[in-house]
Amino acid sequence: MKKNDLVEVTIEDMSDTGEGIGRACGLTLFVKDAVIGDRVIAGITKVKKSYCFARTAEILKPSEYRSQPVCPVCRPCGGCQLQSLSYEKQLEFKTKKVKDCFKRIGGFDVKEEKLSPLPHKSNVMSFDAEKPQQDADETETDRESGIEVKKTLGMKNPWHYRNKAQFPIGTDKNGEIVAGFYAGHTHSIIPTSSCAIQFEGHEKILKKVLDYIRQSGESVYDESARKGTVRHVLMRKAEATGEIMVVLVINGKGLRDERAFADSLKDIEGMTSIQLNFNTENTNVILGKECRVLWGRDHITDKINDISYRISALSFYQINPQQTKTLYETALSYGGLTGNETVWDLYCGTGTISLFLAKEAKQVYGVEIVPQAVENAIENARINGIENAKFFVGDAEEIYEREKIPADVVVVDPPRKGLGEELVNSISRMSPKRIVYVSCDPATLARDAARFAENGYIPEKAQPVDMFPQGVGVETVCLLSKLGAK
Repeated sequence: MKKNDLVEVTIEDMSDTGEGIGRACGLTLFVKDAVIGDRVIAGITKVKKSYCFARTAEILKPSEYRSQPVCPVCRPCGGCQLQSLSYEKQLEFKTKKVKDCFKRIGGFDVKEEKLSPLPHKSNVMSFDAEKPQQDADETETDRESGIEVKKTLGMKNPWHYRNKAQFPIGTDKNGEIVAGFYAGHTHSIIPTSSCAIQFEGHEKILKKVLDYIRQSGESVYDESARKGTVRHVLMRKAEATGEIMVVLVINGKGLRDERAFADSLKDIEGMTSIQLNFNTENTNVILGKECRVLWGRDHITDKINDISYRISALSFYQINPQQTKTLYETALSYGGLTGNETVWDLYCGTGTISLFLAKEAKQVYGVEIVPQAVENAIENARINGIENAKFFVGDAEEIYEREKIPADVVVVDPPRKGLGEELVNSISRMSPKRIVYVSCDPATLARDAARFAENGYIPEKAQPVDMFPQGVGVETVCLLSKLGAK
């Protein structure tokens, strides 16, 4: 088999990044734009020793789980890897993804309700095979007792859920100014005026931004030449309050007519903050470190339950407000708080989870390495009248070791890379009764759960939450309990 060959293949499974998986000519094929149950003609794009990458050239027989994508640029954009898969099957895919990581990477037995039968039993690639059970006498970590992986919690309406949109600005092959999204693994813009997962109303904002650029004669940024002014436009909308923020990211310190830019946007319903962000670096990072307000406030305010959060241009804030509520309520439930506990919230960001916990805990300590985020956390505690939450700036491990304050419950919500091994050991030495791990990557969650298990903390249950409908990502809340703790 070689590049550009065409081969007929039945898709038997799906990879954790959303490619269809099948077999042909003794090789495993990872087929882009195919879903489980499809019969397709696949065009080979890259050949390895035991597997190939391919694209879907033709669908011979569509799967019963295939759905028609809502977005006209879904395929070239690549941002919604699962939009061709029915939503029910997307949720099953994510449950299986979490379960497989606990089994394959963590080495845990998994107690889980069986999913509905798939049309073809997968026997491809070793990562889908269950690890053999440990012998009965291998009880150091008690992993054979099993973790309960619950079914993924989905949305009633899995569209227009994102409260944050980021559009790169550039030019097409004819030199026309366009906005859109980068095609997968490239910086080529796929022009589009709307997105089916962004908040409703973003199209009007984007049109006004593009109209200003064209009418003012502002240049757009050229990555190869590192010249031009306008790089990106970022929009945020607070679901509970309807407040909107627009941030124009520029390569420079100002616009030709900043008043005209603000005037073009300020009358949009809900508009609260219009800002410039300055990014003059040769980088893939969208936002620079400095912003300047052109009109309105420097933040918008959102609410989850009865807690208000101020969101600045540089703040991290979960992008799916409906599912964030579900995620945090699950984390709170897993904490088992009675009002008498001391809780450490590591990677606390702007205090979103900390303030949820503070309502039910005796005292909460939050740690975050980003100073501005901690300033936001302190302010969020103040505006909510929460006095039992204290925040520290610094590395989680260093702060945790320095303060030496005992913890009944530890909550961690790390970035995709997970926890460092030293931090796992530091948390374990603090000897909390329960650890609540909020994860955006089930692979690093499973790895860290295995490390905790070596220190006597066993994962009891995990609840996947679909924060990213139509995409392959999944958030998971996992409860790890200390052996013998009451």
